[in-house]
Amino acid sequence: MTENTRPASEMSDDEFAAEFRAWLDANLVGEFAEIKGAGGPGSEHEFFPQRLAWERHMADAGWTCVGWPVEHGGRGATLSQQVRFHEEYAKADAPARVSHLGETLLGPTLIAHGTQEQKDRFLPKIIDVTELWAQGYSEPNAGSDLANVSTTASLGEDGKWHLNGQKVWTSLAHLSQWAFVVARTEEGTSRHKGLSFLLVPLDQPGVEIRPIQQLTGTSEFNEVFFDDAVTDAEMIVGERGEGWKVAMTLLEFERGVSTLGQQVGFARELEQITQMAHANGCAEDPSVRERITRAWIGLKVIRAHALRTLAERDSTGGNASAAKLLWANWHRDLGELAMLVQGAQSLTGPTETSEGAPNDLRDPENVELALWQRLFLFTRSDTIYGGSNEIQRNIISERVLGLPREARPS
Repeated sequence: MTENTRPASEMSDDEFAAEFRAWLDANLVGEFAEIKGAGGPGSEHEFFPQRLAWERHMADAGWTCVGWPVEHGGRGATLSQQVRFHEEYAKADAPARVSHLGETLLGPTLIAHGTQEQKDRFLPKIIDVTELWAQGYSEPNAGSDLANVSTTASLGEDGKWHLNGQKVWTSLAHLSQWAFVVARTEEGTSRHKGLSFLLVPLDQPGVEIRPIQQLTGTSEFNEVFFDDAVTDAEMIVGERGEGWKVAMTLLEFERGVSTLGQQVGFARELEQITQMAHANGCAEDPSVRERITRAWIGLKVIRAHALRTLAERDSTGGNASAAKLLWANWHRDLGELAMLVQGAQSLTGPTETSEGAPNDLRDPENVELALWQRLFLFTRSDTIYGGSNEIQRNIISERVLGLPREARPS
């Protein structure tokens, strides 16, 4: 928290939101106005240096990590104030954040489980956005089944952890300085036992990062290979072999208040598609009007579920799984609706000049077409990352409804 900001506890929700809204209005101007709406899933390549500069500008004004306790450099914003923060940010069409993993996932996890030395070392650099973080969870054989992690880490005589293995679908690893990594540190263990939660620097000879080209043509996901990569012995969060508990704490933060801001973005996308349907006459088709209406209702259901469960302690994971199913399938269907409204044009690439060369993608028609095509393509991944639809349904059926467990390999 900067010297010029007040703790959120001294403000009402309306005062807090109004102060942030006024700051956004005064600062999303000039060079920052040019990056409104840039970035986000499927578009993380857009204006990254400018978005990083924007987020550091936010930090200078005390608008990063607002939900962290004041004693750890945050503003101590209440849950309702954090909801208002994310909604105001989305309504302003501010650029997608670049330090999401550090601010909303690792920071709160360190506050809950980290040593004082770890907090002193890492929290200030997350607040001022001078160190970015990647999440080293998924592996080729441990995606939604995270407990199947096979990356290993052993403590050497040099006082360092030595990591060997592979992570995959590692968002923004190519732009990050550090990764929090779940690795197996106890020989002879399996599943969730014997795992540890390690903080690993990425800029070292033992780390190779390979971007993965996606269906959209962009590469925000990566493969990360550890070949005797090292990190200091004290870079373990929580107890050795008890990393599963720390990893699950972090996943609780992953589906937190920022999802309310996500829904504002969803509403904007639906509004734009609706306007497009009216402009090109597609809305005259009753089936299209029905699809739009169902999308509007679905978004209201997502928001109602989020608000109802946000403050609940749900040890089964059922609420989080239901939320993931709701928004992931809704967003995938919205991508299909966008293609329906675009019509035959949705199947074409950027228009060409008479000489056969592609027109500048900054042309408004090309930009709009590419936007909806990217939405359609990237939303296929919404139903996979963060726990696939199949895994979420298993969690609900087994842990909430008490149905028999799905057959698993012995």
